[in-house]
Amino acid sequence: MPLFVVLVLAVIVGWAVWWVVRYLRADTMTRQSIRQAVRVRWGWKRLAPMLKLSVTDKTPTALATLANTNGKPIKPRILIPALRVTHDAYGVIARARCLPGVGLQQFQKAAPHLADAWRCTRVAVTQDKPGQVLIRGVRLDPLKFPTEHQPTGDVPDETARWDLGVDEYAQPVSVDLTQVPGVTVAGLPGYGKTSLVNRLLSDWAPSPAVQFACADGKVSAAYEGDYADWVQRMFAFVGDDLEEANKLFRHLVELRRARSASVRSVLGVKSMWDVGPSDRWPLVVLIIDEAHTYFRDHKGSDPRTKKLAALAAENARLVEDLVKKGRSVGLLVILTTQKSTGDAIPTFIRDVCPVGLSFAQKTAEAAVAALGEEIREWPDANPINLQDPTYVGVASMNHQSQPGFTRIRTPYVPDADAARIAEETASLTADPYALLEAVLGPRMGDVDLIKADTEAA
Repeated sequence: MPLFVVLVLAVIVGWAVWWVVRYLRADTMTRQSIRQAVRVRWGWKRLAPMLKLSVTDKTPTALATLANTNGKPIKPRILIPALRVTHDAYGVIARARCLPGVGLQQFQKAAPHLADAWRCTRVAVTQDKPGQVLIRGVRLDPLKFPTEHQPTGDVPDETARWDLGVDEYAQPVSVDLTQVPGVTVAGLPGYGKTSLVNRLLSDWAPSPAVQFACADGKVSAAYEGDYADWVQRMFAFVGDDLEEANKLFRHLVELRRARSASVRSVLGVKSMWDVGPSDRWPLVVLIIDEAHTYFRDHKGSDPRTKKLAALAAENARLVEDLVKKGRSVGLLVILTTQKSTGDAIPTFIRDVCPVGLSFAQKTAEAAVAALGEEIREWPDANPINLQDPTYVGVASMNHQSQPGFTRIRTPYVPDADAARIAEETASLTADPYALLEAVLGPRMGDVDLIKADTEAA
């Protein structure tokens, strides 16, 4: 018995020392969250009945029945959901077990009162797993704290998953671009559009199963602008020249046709996504930055203006082909612009892009163009509320896994890190059309014949 008591005391002392050391080593924000988590644990049994998050069990247990020897009525039990609380720099994360009559709906109804009692800016309740809810309370607004992302240079575990940042509850947000033909990104200049794309490049570039092309409407030459370091990791790059952009779009449409004609013979499936991208059949990502440069309707009767108008119309037709027909053969188009109205991105392109994000906007019209009419019903997430400089790098989006809209804080990728990744992965760059020719060999002539017949038709 004395040895057992000594062991128990040793465990208690060891746990206390570990807890104190962890507290002292934490930063100021995390220490506040640790104290907050302690208050939440200690106050839960008193708070839960006050918020009607408890139930009365009038049926006595078997043990209580056996122990009742005097025949008096057995008092009903008050059952309170078990709560397990952890913390991070922004607040607390609690998991609670549901009880009969106290489930997800009851916890969500009590969320505003939990926020007041726990001294949180906001509290969200979601289902963690059957019979358990996840309660996320943030003491500080994660959207107001700029973040940085340092790419590791490792090959991503999932080729088509785009890690975007954290939401307003500091939870990681990602979007699955499998089977997605197009993405639109809108927002005022300087609010984070290019930085968002920069992270995608930094995270996906180490994979040989992804190849990039870019049309940057802000610059005239490859050594200019935001993508100067990334050119070495791109098999094609054009600036604001409409004729050069037209050649690139045409080349990619030819690739799309060649892939469509050969996907069954090469991969043995109808859709590339049934087997996933690979070195010989990579996912092709076309980035069209300042997309309005290539689609704008030019007005005028002089020969030069007529030629530009014809090129813009053809550019729109070619990109429409890529977005509407390129999904199953592994083509993804990302279009960024300041205001994604119909004159910037034609509606026959914009409206078939299932993923849309918007940084700060000045007008309700621009917000609706970027995110759809439904954004009017979610005023808290409307990008017209993101014009404050504090929200540079914050975007609104319609998330795939939950209803409505959410705001996300996208991280900044330092230029030095982006340049390092681009240089380390430059050797992986290859033209997907050349890769297809290498796979098909003599059979490429059959694909060319099919392509010619299609063009003639």
